[in-house]
Parts: sequence; structure tokens; C-alpha cells
Amino acid sequence: MRLKEQILEKVFLLSAFAAVVGVILVFIFVSIKGIPIIKSIGITKFIFGLDWAPTDKHYGILPLIIGSFIVTFGALLIGAPMAIGTAIFLSEIAPSQIKAIVRPAVELLAGIPSVIYGFFGLIIIVPLVRMVFGGSGFGLLTGWLVLAIMILPTIATISEDAIGAVPRSYREASYGMGATKWQTIWRVVLPACKKGLMGATILGMGRAIGETMALLMVLGNAPVVPKSLTAPASALTSIIALDMSYASGDHQVALFAMGIVLFLISFSFVGLIRLVSSRG
Repeated sequence: MRLKEQILEKVFLLSAFAAVVGVILVFIFVSIKGIPIIKSIGITKFIFGLDWAPTDKHYGILPLIIGSFIVTFGALLIGAPMAIGTAIFLSEIAPSQIKAIVRPAVELLAGIPSVIYGFFGLIIIVPLVRMVFGGSGFGLLTGWLVLAIMILPTIATISEDAIGAVPRSYREASYGMGATKWQTIWRVVLPACKKGLMGATILGMGRAIGETMALLMVLGNAPVVPKSLTAPASALTSIIALDMSYASGDHQVALFAMGIVLFLISFSFVGLIRLVSSRG
């Protein structure tokens, strides 16, 4: 029995080690491929340059970084309240018959491929935005709406787990003091699980910042700083997906350098999650 436990322990250790090594190797590969362009034009010109025009040897990615963050935070403003509201409904309010319908539907959203969301945005949301706000229909607002739907199941599922982890005694004590159900949810349950809700939101942010296909189909792919909600824009991921199939030379190297930036952004989000989880 002891030997079996030792073998299982080694297997699990090897699995964890393989995952860590895999991430490190990918980062090293992307860095080796991308660092030459940063050395060539300078990190300041690469990160803060306003002109992405590979045919003219201009490789400034600041508009793409700005586009990525604007789309991400816009989607969070729309999607996070909806997701947390869904989690509250499922955990505290919905009867079991409704839960049996709503929870699988939310989980199903997480399993839909991103290209399907892109088609939905292209066929439904783009014409709707064009009809209501004018313009081409491609742009930030469309990206916000599509991404908000995509991150909803991630945030809702983790938020529901966080709310469910609040001890039942907290609720009973609140009811014993004469509080209503809504007062208990708002003043007792949510403050008690705010770490989990913040972690869920940050994880949803990481999901949004790394999205590619859906944004590629609805943003408009204009590598400029957007001047309005309906103006076409681009994100780091969409430009990488769009250009990688034909890029060569410095252009291809610049796309790998974008990958380094995306890695660092993702690492920052993971660090934020760890920080939120470790604080009381």
C-alpha cells in the first residue's frame, strides 16, 4: 500500500512538473523568436509606438494594447454584473426546478467554441449595432457584447462556488437578526465571498484578454486607437491570428514579440488572482 502511494505521488509530481515545464518552454520559445525585433527597434518604440504598418517597417503595438484592454474592461463592465447576478440567483434564490434548467444552460455557454460566438456576433450583433448606432457595425461595442457573453459562464460558475462556500450559519444569524433575504445576500453573503468574486472577475478578464477568433470576426481589425464605441479596432490576439499565416521576416518576429506581451499580461492576471486569494 505504501509503495502504491509513493508511485501515485511521483506520478502527480511528474504531471505538475510537466505542466510547469511546458509553460516555461513555450515562453522561452516565444521569447527567442520575438526578442530580436525588440532589440532592433527598441522596447519603447515597440510598446509605445502608434503605427502598426509592417509593410512600411513600423511595428508600434500601443493601439493594439489599448484595443485589447478597452475591449476587455468593456466586456467586464457588461458581463461581470450579469454573471454575478446569475450566480446569486442560482445559489440563493432559484428553486431546484429552475436551477436544473439554468445551470446546464450556463455551463453549455462555456463549451461553445469561440468561432460560434464570432458567427453569432457577425450575423446578429453587427447588423443590430449598425442599425441602432450607424457605422459599419464592427467595433468596440460589438466586441464588448460578444465577449460579455463569452466570459459570463466562467465568472458565473466560479462566483456560484464562492457564494456556496459561505457558511450557512452566516445566513441563519442574519435571519435571526430580522434581516430579509435580500439584506442577507447584499450585506452578509456578498461581503463574505468578495475574494472569490474578485478572483472570478480577474479570471474572466484573463479569458477575455486572450480571446482571438470572436474578436477577429467582429472588431473590424483596424490597428488604430479607437475614437468611438462604434469605431473599428484591433486587439493583440486578433492581429496575431490575422497576420501569422502570411507574415515573414521582421513582421513575423514582431508577432512573436506580441506573444511575449500577451504572456506578461496573462502572468500579471495570474499574479493578481494569487494576490487576491492570499489576502484576508
